[in-house]
Amino acid sequence: MSARPIRVLVAKPGLDGHDRGAKVIAQALRDAGMEVIYTGLRQTPEQIVEAALQEDVQVVALSSLSGAHLHLFPLVVEGLRRQNAADVLVLGGGVIPDEDIPVLREAGVVEIFGPGTLTKDVISFIRERVPA
Repeated sequence: MSARPIRVLVAKPGLDGHDRGAKVIAQALRDAGMEVIYTGLRQTPEQIVEAALQEDVQVVALSSLSGAHLHLFPLVVEGLRRQNAADVLVLGGGVIPDEDIPVLREAGVVEIFGPGTLTKDVISFIRERVPA
């Protein structure tokens, strides 16, 4: 009997219309054997939480290039908590200033991956933190 693959929801919250990085991450996670659901562009935090619950994911990977990460990422974390899904690992990525990272971590975003992060580092991070 094989272990269930790690399930990851890759999401683009807000009005950000740039999804190349999200698609690269989604493909790398798939290539690493994870099941990946990509929400597409311009999702609300509520839509992301609902998709995470419906898809029974262990990880939500948020991508933002719009500058709205301080508002949107915490809303996803809080929405998951309200739905008794605080065990879902929330990660962030995109163009996020260094000074915003502690604020996001305080809000419950476990890690932030910026431009230039190697996909193998994201894969390793998830595998180390999600039980098999």
